Amino acid sequence: MPPAFPRYRLLAPLLLATSLFSAEPPIDLGTRRELFVDQFLIARLEGVQLKLHEPRREGIALKFDEPWEGPFCAYVTVIKDGDLYRMYYRGKPDAGKGSIKREVTCYAESKDGIVWTKPHLELFEVMGTRENNVILPNQDLYNEGFAPFLDTRPNVAPDERYKALTRTKQGKGGLIPLASADGIHWRVLQTDPMITEGNFDSQNVAFWSASEGCYVAYFRVNPKINGTIIRLISRTTSADFIHWTQPVRMEYGDRPLEQLYTSATHPYFRAPHIYIALPKRFFPDKVALSSEQAKALVKDPNYRIASSDSVLMTTRGGNHYERTFMEAFIRPGPDPEDWISRDNQPAMGVVPGNAREMFIYRLSHYAQPSIHLFRYSLRTDGFISVNAPYQGGEMVTRLVQFSGKTLEINFNSSAAGGLRVEIQDAEGNPIPGYALADSPEVIGDEITHVITWKEKGTDLSSLSGRPVRLRFVMHDADLYSLRFAP
Repeated sequence: MPPAFPRYRLLAPLLLATSLFSAEPPIDLGTRRELFVDQFLIARLEGVQLKLHEPRREGIALKFDEPWEGPFCAYVTVIKDGDLYRMYYRGKPDAGKGSIKREVTCYAESKDGIVWTKPHLELFEVMGTRENNVILPNQDLYNEGFAPFLDTRPNVAPDERYKALTRTKQGKGGLIPLASADGIHWRVLQTDPMITEGNFDSQNVAFWSASEGCYVAYFRVNPKINGTIIRLISRTTSADFIHWTQPVRMEYGDRPLEQLYTSATHPYFRAPHIYIALPKRFFPDKVALSSEQAKALVKDPNYRIASSDSVLMTTRGGNHYERTFMEAFIRPGPDPEDWISRDNQPAMGVVPGNAREMFIYRLSHYAQPSIHLFRYSLRTDGFISVNAPYQGGEMVTRLVQFSGKTLEINFNSSAAGGLRVEIQDAEGNPIPGYALADSPEVIGDEITHVITWKEKGTDLSSLSGRPVRLRFVMHDADLYSLRFAP
């Protein structure tokens, strides 16, 4: 495999095992959006490469400063429901023996994803007050690894619009289902564990997959490989959220195994057939701080050794994660407080932020009084791009067919750069009217730009359903996604 250089991945000119123009079946894109987070759509890269983009630090989103929250808050989930952002997380004031009995599940909300409030819900009394933001109190049977989702299954019952899996200590332990009409008032659907093969002591994520037509769940397992326990991820599926298949461990192709503490796997909101995963990558024996520095920051000695960062993975269903880049997606950063054990855990939920950006959240200063959630921003669709240097190059897609009328792209360029688009037939020949010479150069920075050809204009209806390839000739530009829009 070609080497992966920091934040760039250079791929062989031909990525297909056979000839570029062999009799491959076309990929039916319909009108769905495709991102370049993997090699799914790419047949050839020449003079261009895939580039990993790092989210931008924006500031503190929420401080975990209530008495029932505390230094060991974790496992954050963020959901955008209409005009309201909802946040869920574990409140845990201390660690050690018996601390699980003091865990609660907390709730916050926001109108813009930037300024967050903690409503006084008055649902349960915690630490002597009902004026708190607790939605699930401490209970001996369940309340661990809670990660809710908005159920998008067609015809879902109104009182089960929100669902979640959480760990129970009932019997041999495992995961049980919860449901809610409003995301605040929750009820247990079944007390007997449904999924029992796993560890379940971190975020247990689930969602409805429209592309697979079932519920999907991801959770941590700790197998012993070559004598060493390693944190990995398993998945299971269900048609009804009650009966689940035998869990299957996720695979990573020829990539090396690493300690993945969480997965935060969820459908990307603009292309839900692509699941984005933002694991916390854990290094139990790597330290950046001296023992004196760590002791000054963290009271509990169990959290002074180890380091973590955040990585990006994707999957399109099944038991395979694509790790296009092994490099960190978000590095710990300049604060010594973020080089502490079990810190830097991404929240589950990449959410739309504004017209051009999406928001990502990540835990900071874990096990410390200053613990908080940090907000990051990233260009919409901007995880990975096809990146062209000033000298230029080109990308040719695999054979596709579509049902849309126009070709939309998300791109940016320098003033010197730009891109042009050619549409080819199955044999790689330019289709008359859509050749490179017919494509005016596109420059600028747009989330949605409709490609035009000199004589044909924007309408691609005549090519709908026909197997074609797209050829992008680029220089000093980035291409993030494409879509044949209706």
